[in-house]
Amino acid sequence: MSTDRPDVLVAGAGPVGLTAAHELARRGLRVRLVDAARGPARTSRAVATHPRTLETYDQMGVVENMLGRGRKNRAFTMYAEGRRLVRLEADYATMPTSYPYTLVIGQTETEAVLRAAVARLGVEIEWGVRLTGFRQDADTVRATLEKADGTEEHIEASWLVGCDGGHSTVRKLLGLELVGGAGETWMLADVPVDMDLPPDTIYWTHTGGQALMMVPYAREGYWRLLDTTPARRDTDPRAVEERLGEKLSAGLGRPVRVGESDWTSVFTFQQRMVERMREGRVLVAGDAAHVHSPASGQGMNTGIQEAYNLAWKLAMVQQGHAGRELLDTYGEERMPIGRALLGSTRTATFLVQLKNTLAPLALPVVFSVVRKVPPLRRAIQRKVLGGMSGLRIDYGGSSLTTVDTFRHVPGTAALSNAAVAAGTEPTPAPAPGERVTRAAVHDPDDPAFAALRAELRDPRWSLLLAAGGTGPGDVPVGVAITAAAQYSEWLSVRTVGGTGPDGPAPLADPDGRLRAALGLAPGGWLLARPDGYTAARATVLTRDALGRALAPLRPAAPLADAARTEPGLVLPAPAPRLKEH
Repeated sequence: MSTDRPDVLVAGAGPVGLTAAHELARRGLRVRLVDAARGPARTSRAVATHPRTLETYDQMGVVENMLGRGRKNRAFTMYAEGRRLVRLEADYATMPTSYPYTLVIGQTETEAVLRAAVARLGVEIEWGVRLTGFRQDADTVRATLEKADGTEEHIEASWLVGCDGGHSTVRKLLGLELVGGAGETWMLADVPVDMDLPPDTIYWTHTGGQALMMVPYAREGYWRLLDTTPARRDTDPRAVEERLGEKLSAGLGRPVRVGESDWTSVFTFQQRMVERMREGRVLVAGDAAHVHSPASGQGMNTGIQEAYNLAWKLAMVQQGHAGRELLDTYGEERMPIGRALLGSTRTATFLVQLKNTLAPLALPVVFSVVRKVPPLRRAIQRKVLGGMSGLRIDYGGSSLTTVDTFRHVPGTAALSNAAVAAGTEPTPAPAPGERVTRAAVHDPDDPAFAALRAELRDPRWSLLLAAGGTGPGDVPVGVAITAAAQYSEWLSVRTVGGTGPDGPAPLADPDGRLRAALGLAPGGWLLARPDGYTAARATVLTRDALGRALAPLRPAAPLADAARTEPGLVLPAPAPRLKEH
């Protein structure tokens, strides 16, 4: 490993720390990654990876490896006292995505994929190395590391990112308090289950006195069980397994045998979060910033998206492409999501355990109506999925989002295949603050859509200009040429549907489907952040409009006057200077 001073010291090599290290290294920063544990975790807390996180994995270049290790789940089936109440199917017609399912994959598998990915970028995980202290000034973080043999090392780094879990040392040393309250005591178990129900859905079942959940692993016959009222005094594993089998048999109305467990854990979860996520040159992410109920499987997903949000911003600041104020948007964007998450997981906790004594009587009545009224069932499916999937998170109120130049243009919406089949409304073009892939750009057979998704894997910002705005000077193509030449290190400029003379780096769109899906008329443009969210867009690309969109970054130099660009000059956006991935 390099002996150079690291740009960033990352504490914690779980999914969040690995994501942060990967994205920082992918952008060319020197990263040191330490973890107090002696080695990788051998058990999995998190097992659900939701669609927005899969989109993030796609941008990172690791999604195929994740998919190969997990099981795609597209349904949620409810039972009560032996009676099937309803089966809710995954319905993403109003939330287009290339990953319309939840991937059931153990956290150990997730971490294995991410460890391999950071290793390819030259980042070594230093196991058995504990962060014990740090101090910072305006330019440096000075940290003390304690190694497994008891020796100490004093290092300097430009930044420290704490991804060291619910008992975070970084958070405690910063004096950040987790504010909130205690939750319920539940049990998790990874076990083989013998029964006659197929592993094509997550099962929720109520016995009349309590609720349990079953999540199918890719490993044949193995399930993650969640018991909302465990018997804490049981120390005999076989007694625990027999009791789980009895509860499941009562709830599902069929014989269920639970075999020898790989792992069980009884725990009391918390519902707490910090009041800020940054103090000078030190930042926190994941469980170091918020802890909550596992009911909707949000913890790891939220932490990974936080790490991705932070990494590209930290890299831009460290490399001098943006002012330090950019880091203020990390907490600005992610703190509201954390607060909303506490509320949504509190609701999910109530619904999962459903301790109300009237539940056995009410559930059959309620879900009889749900089964018989398809629009109601679809509304429930979309509501549940929308809350868990992460696809409806947006940054419309962020300082990085420019909305003054955007208006929805009638007739530019596109229909997804699923929407056409369902007879639903057209999918609108992505507005500022929304995911670019909010558009219906997920047909796997369309090369233009595939090219867009490949563009979103570029770690830079992306400026997409619709071909047709031609000419030198302060007109679309001239502005695009100037931006490509001036900001190439952190901005990729693509001309959608164009050829060489139409603008920089043409992105083929022969039938115009991509431009229609994105709502781009000739000369129109869309500016995408490195995390795939739309920062700004307008009907005509001008120097002033693009300057307003980039102003929150406080780039080192404002966009030059496009009128000075030599007429007819077309400059392709240079490839980013990055490590192999």
